[in-house]
Amino acid sequence: MPTKEFPNTHEERFIIAAKSIQESIIRNRDINHGGSNCPLLVEGIKDVKCLRRIGFSGIIETINRGWDRSRMIAYLYEKYGSDLALDGLPKIILLMDWDRTGDSLQNSFKERLESMDIRIDDRLRSVLSKQLKSECRTVESISPYSEIFNQIISEL
Repeated sequence: MPTKEFPNTHEERFIIAAKSIQESIIRNRDINHGGSNCPLLVEGIKDVKCLRRIGFSGIIETINRGWDRSRMIAYLYEKYGSDLALDGLPKIILLMDWDRTGDSLQNSFKERLESMDIRIDDRLRSVLSKQLKSECRTVESISPYSEIFNQIISEL
Protein backbone atom coordinates (compact mmCIF):
# COMPACT_ATOMS: atom_id res chain seq x y z
CA MET A 1 0.00 0.00 0.00
CA PRO A 2 1.56 3.34 -0.99
CA THR A 3 2.26 5.87 1.73
CA LYS A 4 0.81 9.36 1.65
CA GLU A 5 3.28 11.98 0.54
CA PHE A 6 1.17 14.89 1.73
CA PRO A 7 -0.76 14.66 4.98
CA ASN A 8 -4.36 15.63 4.48
CA THR A 9 -5.78 16.11 7.91
CA HIS A 10 -5.10 18.65 10.59
CA GLU A 11 -4.23 15.80 12.97
CA GLU A 12 -1.71 14.21 10.58
CA ARG A 13 0.04 17.54 10.02
CA PHE A 14 0.23 18.25 13.76
CA ILE A 15 1.69 14.80 14.46
CA ILE A 16 4.42 15.36 11.86
CA ALA A 17 5.15 18.79 13.35
CA ALA A 18 5.19 17.36 16.89
CA LYS A 19 7.70 14.68 15.92
CA SER A 20 10.03 17.32 14.54
CA ILE A 21 9.54 19.50 17.62
CA GLN A 22 10.29 16.53 19.87
CA GLU A 23 13.50 15.75 17.99
CA SER A 24 14.65 19.37 18.32
CA ILE A 25 13.69 19.48 22.03
CA ILE A 26 15.96 16.49 22.62
CA ARG A 27 18.81 18.01 20.60
CA ASN A 28 18.40 21.32 22.48
CA ARG A 29 18.58 19.69 25.94
CA ASP A 30 21.66 19.92 28.09
CA ILE A 31 24.08 17.01 27.72
CA ASN A 32 23.43 16.06 31.37
CA HIS A 33 19.75 15.56 30.49
CA GLY A 34 20.33 13.34 27.46
CA GLY A 35 20.55 16.06 24.84
CA SER A 36 23.19 17.39 22.49
CA ASN A 37 23.25 20.97 23.89
CA CYS A 38 22.31 22.44 20.50
CA PRO A 39 21.29 26.10 20.71
CA LEU A 40 18.24 27.38 18.86
CA LEU A 41 18.56 30.70 17.08
CA VAL A 42 15.26 32.61 16.89
CA GLU A 43 14.17 36.17 16.18
CA GLY A 44 13.00 37.49 19.53
CA ILE A 45 11.89 37.02 23.13
CA LYS A 46 8.29 36.10 22.22
CA ASP A 47 9.69 33.18 20.22
CA VAL A 48 11.72 32.10 23.26
CA LYS A 49 8.63 32.20 25.51
CA CYS A 50 6.64 30.14 23.02
CA LEU A 51 9.37 27.51 22.69
CA ARG A 52 9.70 27.24 26.47
CA ARG A 53 5.93 26.52 26.67
CA ILE A 54 6.35 23.70 24.17
CA GLY A 55 9.16 22.14 26.20
CA PHE A 56 12.49 23.50 25.01
CA SER A 57 14.79 23.71 28.04
CA GLY A 58 18.22 24.34 26.54
CA ILE A 59 19.96 27.37 25.10
CA ILE A 60 17.86 29.68 22.94
CA GLU A 61 19.66 32.65 21.37
CA THR A 62 17.85 35.64 19.87
CA ILE A 63 19.03 37.73 16.95
CA ASN A 64 17.12 40.83 18.09
CA ARG A 65 19.54 42.04 20.74
CA GLY A 66 20.60 45.32 19.18
CA TRP A 67 23.59 43.87 17.33
CA ASP A 68 24.21 44.04 13.60
CA ARG A 69 24.34 40.73 11.73
CA SER A 70 28.13 40.69 11.46
CA ARG A 71 28.51 40.97 15.23
CA MET A 72 25.87 38.26 15.78
CA ILE A 73 27.60 35.90 13.33
CA ALA A 74 30.96 36.52 15.03
CA TYR A 75 29.38 35.86 18.45
CA LEU A 76 27.86 32.56 17.26
CA TYR A 77 31.17 31.48 15.73
CA GLU A 78 33.12 32.33 18.88
CA LYS A 79 30.61 30.71 21.23
CA TYR A 80 29.68 27.57 19.28
CA GLY A 81 32.42 27.11 16.70
CA SER A 82 32.12 25.00 13.59
CA ASP A 83 32.18 21.56 15.23
CA LEU A 84 29.22 19.26 14.87
CA ALA A 85 27.05 18.42 17.88
CA LEU A 86 27.54 15.20 19.85
CA ASP A 87 24.90 13.48 17.72
CA GLY A 88 26.90 14.24 14.55
CA LEU A 89 24.37 16.77 13.25
CA PRO A 90 24.81 20.53 12.85
CA LYS A 91 25.06 22.25 16.21
CA ILE A 92 22.94 25.38 15.67
CA ILE A 93 19.21 24.95 15.04
CA LEU A 94 18.08 27.95 12.98
CA LEU A 95 14.38 28.74 13.43
CA MET A 96 13.23 32.01 11.94
CA ASP A 97 9.57 32.75 11.16
CA TRP A 98 8.29 31.41 7.83
CA ASP A 99 6.94 34.74 6.63
CA ARG A 100 8.74 37.00 4.13
CA THR A 101 10.97 38.64 6.76
CA GLY A 102 11.75 35.30 8.37
CA ASP A 103 12.66 33.80 5.00
CA SER A 104 15.11 36.64 4.42
CA LEU A 105 16.64 36.27 7.89
CA GLN A 106 16.85 32.47 7.59
CA ASN A 107 18.64 32.68 4.25
CA SER A 108 20.97 35.45 5.38
CA PHE A 109 22.03 33.73 8.62
CA LYS A 110 22.34 30.34 6.99
CA GLU A 111 24.48 31.69 4.15
CA ARG A 112 26.74 33.73 6.44
CA LEU A 113 27.20 30.98 9.03
CA GLU A 114 27.87 28.35 6.39
CA SER A 115 30.47 30.64 4.81
CA MET A 116 32.34 30.28 8.13
CA ASP A 117 31.98 26.47 7.99
CA ILE A 118 29.23 26.44 10.63
CA ARG A 119 26.67 23.89 9.53
CA ILE A 120 23.04 24.73 10.28
CA ASP A 121 20.13 22.48 11.21
CA ASP A 122 17.04 23.97 9.57
CA ARG A 123 14.91 20.81 9.54
CA LEU A 124 12.53 22.04 12.27
CA ARG A 125 11.72 25.22 10.35
CA SER A 126 11.24 23.26 7.15
CA VAL A 127 8.74 20.90 8.78
CA LEU A 128 6.86 23.61 10.69
CA SER A 129 6.57 25.88 7.67
CA LYS A 130 5.08 23.06 5.58
CA GLN A 131 2.83 21.50 8.20
CA LEU A 132 1.55 24.65 9.94
CA LYS A 133 1.34 27.12 7.08
CA SER A 134 -2.45 27.31 7.27
CA GLU A 135 -2.42 27.85 11.06
CA CYS A 136 0.52 30.19 11.57
CA ARG A 137 3.50 31.84 9.92
CA THR A 138 5.61 32.79 12.93
CA VAL A 139 7.25 30.92 15.79
CA GLU A 140 5.36 32.91 18.44
CA SER A 141 2.02 32.10 16.80
CA ILE A 142 2.53 28.43 17.71
CA SER A 143 1.68 29.37 21.34
CA PRO A 144 -2.07 28.68 21.07
CA TYR A 145 -1.19 25.14 19.98
CA SER A 146 1.36 24.44 22.73
CA GLU A 147 -1.01 22.22 24.75
CA ILE A 148 -1.85 20.19 21.65
CA PHE A 149 1.84 19.72 20.83
CA ASN A 150 2.68 18.85 24.44
CA GLN A 151 -0.07 16.20 24.43
CA ILE A 152 1.02 14.69 21.10
CA ILE A 153 4.68 14.66 22.18
CA SER A 154 3.81 12.92 25.46
CA GLU A 155 2.07 10.19 23.44
CA LEU A 156 4.92 9.64 20.96
